[in-house]
Amino acid sequence: MKRLKELRKEKGYTQIKMQMLTGIDQSDYSKIENGKRYYTFEQCKKIAIALNTSMDYLAGLTDEKEPYPRKIIDSK
Repeated sequence: MKRLKELRKEKGYTQIKMQMLTGIDQSDYSKIENGKRYYTFEQCKKIAIALNTSMDYLAGLTDEKEPYPRKIIDSK
């Protein structure tokens, strides 16, 4: 999960900030970053949104950090 940690640090976020942005407990987030725990699809999605990247980038499937264009979800 090298990319995850690098991107978090690039943004200037702490693990506590990631907890606030994603709802993932800091200790669980730390385990994810250190490869001691895998994240779920939903956790990956939340992390990608918080770090303004794509799930593919986090998974190492692309080297493009920029996220794909996102749909605007109408909350009505």
